[in-house]
Amino acid sequence: MPKVLVTGAGGFIGSHLVEQLVAQGADVRAFVEYNSFGSWGWLEQSPEHVRKNIEIFSGDVRDSHAVRQAMQGCHTVYHLAAVIGIPYSYLAPESYVDTNITGTLNIVQAATDLGIGRVVHTSTSEVYGTAQRVPIDEMHPLHPQSPYAATKVGADQIALSYYRSFGTPVTVLRPFNTYGPRQSARAVIPTVIAQLAAHSDARPPCRIKLGATHPTRDFTFVGDTVDGFIAAAGCDAALGRVINIGTNFEIAIGDTAALIADIMGVELDIETAGERLRPDASEVERLWCDNSLAAELLGWTPSHSGREGFRRGLHTTVDWFARRENRAGYKAEIYNV
Repeated sequence: MPKVLVTGAGGFIGSHLVEQLVAQGADVRAFVEYNSFGSWGWLEQSPEHVRKNIEIFSGDVRDSHAVRQAMQGCHTVYHLAAVIGIPYSYLAPESYVDTNITGTLNIVQAATDLGIGRVVHTSTSEVYGTAQRVPIDEMHPLHPQSPYAATKVGADQIALSYYRSFGTPVTVLRPFNTYGPRQSARAVIPTVIAQLAAHSDARPPCRIKLGATHPTRDFTFVGDTVDGFIAAAGCDAALGRVINIGTNFEIAIGDTAALIADIMGVELDIETAGERLRPDASEVERLWCDNSLAAELLGWTPSHSGREGFRRGLHTTVDWFARRENRAGYKAEIYNV
């Protein structure tokens, strides 16, 4: 298989994607963010055979020279590198512009100049904002309600503009709320699991802190999201298209927490913490994915669908967090912005 580059390879979804590509025999170059510790992020936890069969490139997608160097000799680029925490985007919006928009510009410009065969760019369901109609298809209006979402709209449009202007072979993949092992504690599912695990020995019920519990989300297991990326890279009909990746199943945050507590066998008491609430006009109230285009173009359907599939995915996630060494870096007692 030709060489592929994964940006954001040390992150949650990126590390799972790298592992799946290696399992399929791909020649993988993993672009990880440079740091003085020489850390590869979650790839440090990958099986030894994965770490031995990847080429690590340390750099920063904001640096056009580094991006061009990383993309040399590659046929396909999976662009996942981004700053993603919504609360932090209220505090440091400029860093989101630099990484998400300028980083994407660097990717598609280098892809155009180098004749890269395929770029799969990562979007987010947050660009839709609160659903104006459900389920949300790709023609739904864009209504970003946070600086993070606004920069992802900008990044998506930069990528698509290069397809329209220069024929750069770009596909925009738009995952709905991906979850699974290794997800950061800034996301709601790891937050719930980590807090329950930390207080599981306390007298029932276990009290945890959350923000708003009434909004609904379409949670997609990370393995399904990864399969969507790989399918998109191999589909010529996906060029120049935006494609949703989700399960076509919505569930409220509060119901999600209750389901996790049931899986973990604990009683749950939720305290609403003010610091975890988004500003009123910034809260996305409802996300529910129409995934019919992914099925039509990519032949992709989620293996963890509906309530039963969601429960299976949560079981896998809980089992991973149940191992103390896996949650050692999670600080359940503090709020991760």
